[in-house]
This record gives sequence, structure tokens and C-alpha cells, in this order.
Amino acid sequence: MSIRKMIGLHPASATHHNQALADAVHHLMYCTKMCASCADACLAETGMDMTQCIRLCLDCSDICEATARLGLRRTGDDNLILKELLELCARMCEQCAAECERHDHEHCKLCAQICRECAADCRNAAASLAA
Repeated sequence: MSIRKMIGLHPASATHHNQALADAVHHLMYCTKMCASCADACLAETGMDMTQCIRLCLDCSDICEATARLGLRRTGDDNLILKELLELCARMCEQCAAECERHDHEHCKLCAQICRECAADCRNAAASLAA
């Protein structure tokens, strides 16, 4: 099952469907879980202070979750807030990716990769929304 398909099936999709936003929501959902998983893995790392990485991963997970929830809503219109949230989320994903890239753990590398992909999709979706 695909979230893109689910969004496309929404009755308001005929007038409010946006492929860039559907792509962003898809990545946001994965990024939410990947960041939460990375934070948990960082908690188990020994021999180094992973506090900042954990904090940014958890913050990124929460912001991605909120952004995905708003992006899923096709009834009505709140494009200005959604656009601002997508831009904020892109910045948060970039910040999380930069921190994860500082560490030589495979879970951090995967987290950084999904964060970079998610940031790009969030920027594309924000640019596609009418203000």
C-alpha cells in the first residue's frame, strides 16, 4: 500500500492533488521513524557523548511527524502554514543530517541519508504550494 495512492484517493484530490506534496509526505513518514530509531541506537552507543545527535534526531522525528500529518489533510486549505512547516522541516532535516554525518555509525549514516532526501522533498513540496 502506498501513501501516495491513499492521498490520490481522497475526494478532494481532484482539486487539491499535489504530487510533490505526496512525495514529501512519503519521505516524512519514513524520516519520522528513521530518526526515532537512530536516536534509540545512539542511546546504546558507548564511549562518546551522543546527546546532541539524540536531541536532533528526536526533534527531527517530531517535526517530520507533524509535517506529515498536516500534509495528509486535503480537505480545506492551509497552504501558508503548511508551506512554512515544510520549510522548517527541511531546515531541521538538514541540521539532523549534518549532526549524524559527524558520527561513524551505520545507523547515523542511514539517518543522514533519509534526512537529506526528506529535506529535498519538503523544499519541492513547499515550492509547489500556492501561497
